Amino acid sequence: MHLRSALIVVLLLLFVRSESVAQIGGRATYQFLNLVNSPRQAALGGKTVTNYDYDPTQGLFNPAAINWEMDNQLSLNYTNYLGDVNYGTAAFAYQWDRRRTQVIHAGVTYVNYGQFDGYDELGNATDTFSGGEVALSVGHARNIAFTNFHVGANLKFISSKLEQYSSFGVAVDLGVFYLYEPWDLNITLVARNLGSQITPYENTYEKLPFEMIFGISQILPNVPIRWHFTMDNLQRWDIAYSNPNREETDLEGNTTEENINFFDEALRHMILGIELFPEKGFNIRLGYNFRRGEELRIVEQRAFAGISGGFSIKLNKLRLSYTYAKYSRAAASSHFGLNINLQ
Repeated sequence: MHLRSALIVVLLLLFVRSESVAQIGGRATYQFLNLVNSPRQAALGGKTVTNYDYDPTQGLFNPAAINWEMDNQLSLNYTNYLGDVNYGTAAFAYQWDRRRTQVIHAGVTYVNYGQFDGYDELGNATDTFSGGEVALSVGHARNIAFTNFHVGANLKFISSKLEQYSSFGVAVDLGVFYLYEPWDLNITLVARNLGSQITPYENTYEKLPFEMIFGISQILPNVPIRWHFTMDNLQRWDIAYSNPNREETDLEGNTTEENINFFDEALRHMILGIELFPEKGFNIRLGYNFRRGEELRIVEQRAFAGISGGFSIKLNKLRLSYTYAKYSRAAASSHFGLNINLQ
């Protein structure tokens, strides 16, 4: 009966794909909800959902990962993003029922877009303005009794202000997690940002950036390495596009567009990551995001787009983390994190 319940949850998450309109960047509002939320996640290629341990920031992306090891753990993260954009996250978990290992999780994600120079329709300078967004979340996860399945949900309240326009929305994340401890194997499926705008910026209600993510990870036998494999944007298959800068023109002036085949589409969904010494006080993290690497690749130039790397070091009750993520020859981001054990 309990196994049947777990299968029902999995099927419900899969049906979300067919019942929801596909969302990719530029087609929905509140895009900041899908930003990388910690140096650890950034180092593993972004959108990693398979960590099931002390790190409370994982609960922001995958509520099914909320567990008792997060009890009294506070995580603070800051990202120096592209241009003058800065964003950060904070997460905390508390085990309020130790007998039943019931854990409540809370978090906040904010983004500051910096200052902009304003101009009217004639090009005359007006006042400067700014923009920012914030999301507050509360989450909880439960084990399906007598199984290795865990299910969880986040409820998020979203506020956005861009110049004179403001909006408010509500969203839910749903996740299911399968743990097989004899193999150190983690498998998970997450449906994120199911919700709606309550108050639109003006008169038009916009969709939220719904996304489905599948992840699997494992610590290799007798080797201090955990590998991570992630498939993101499962709600839509055709996320690749033909880059006009890669068109080829023959001697007769005929233009051939970049060919996007099944293999190209599949790669755009894949993210790979590894953690060296994942259970030690010092570890190294590396990742590669295929979509980022392909879309930001410069033809005939080595830009290392899509590659990310970082490390963490534990000092008593503090854990410091840093990650450097490469986007192109002209853009990269630095991620800083601090995890504090308050016990």
